[in-house]
Amino acid sequence: MITTFVDVPKDDSHEHHAEHDVPRMLVAANMLIILLPMIALVAGCIYFWGRGFSWMPLILMTGAYIATGLGITIGYHRLFTHRAFETSNTLKIFLAVLGSMAVEGPLLRWVATHRRHHQHSDEEQDPHSPHLHGSGWKGLLQGLFHAHMGWLFAPHVRGLGRYVGDLRKDPALKYISRMFVPICILGLIIPAIIGGLCTMTWTGALQGFIWGGLVRIMVVHHFTWSVNSVCHLWGSRPYETHDHSRNNPLFGILSLGEGWHNNHHAFPTSARHGLRWWQFDLSYCIIWTLEKLGLVWKVKTPDTQTMTSKLRVA
Repeated sequence: MITTFVDVPKDDSHEHHAEHDVPRMLVAANMLIILLPMIALVAGCIYFWGRGFSWMPLILMTGAYIATGLGITIGYHRLFTHRAFETSNTLKIFLAVLGSMAVEGPLLRWVATHRRHHQHSDEEQDPHSPHLHGSGWKGLLQGLFHAHMGWLFAPHVRGLGRYVGDLRKDPALKYISRMFVPICILGLIIPAIIGGLCTMTWTGALQGFIWGGLVRIMVVHHFTWSVNSVCHLWGSRPYETHDHSRNNPLFGILSLGEGWHNNHHAFPTSARHGLRWWQFDLSYCIIWTLEKLGLVWKVKTPDTQTMTSKLRVA
């Protein structure tokens, strides 16, 4: 999962393993999108300290987090990357736009990077494995940082285009991927407008921009990145996989179901990641509801026999 303003080039699909340095402008953009929401959080806390508690910023941040987070988990991840279900073009476009507002990168590059992660999970060509940085505490900390956000500044791998040949055939998705930056800006403007209209003040608009926009981006990012880092280091491994993916209950909830990561790597095309009744998976709850409403179909989930066959032997 990635934060980058560069889409997958059209002509790189033949260069499978070559690397090239990240352009300085992209390094600056990535650094800005990491630091600016943190600065906004501090500034927001300082500015509104002593002015009285208001539910509006918290509601805006939570609502915007869930909306854009579901754009990533249901749209970018389960639909576009793994084709775990099918839906209409209208809902595809809606989910692609919501996912873009999470500011984790253009659709095509995000999908290509994640498909590459699954192909080489915790191996040398994995974009963000925490397990390739030596042993001991130093190796652990270096790996944790790299998997969480350091990989955003590592040399880019050419050839990502070969991973998204299916999505390139859809003109609407290609266009949304190219329009990533304007959609990100829209994702900041909307909560500002809502905050302003709810309070009919410029202060409310500022609160909406800070909490529903910038701070929400920080929350989405760090919960998403924690699936890359924490969920490959700490948690349970009920299923046999070729990597170190783990189920982490905390991030199973906070990341809207993505933290049941061992389940996901065992059954990557499953629309349901929380495979047990107690493994809450908000993203699948939404998909299940949409299926009952006839808005999505051909929803893939593993049957009991398939799940049993993959259980690890104690």
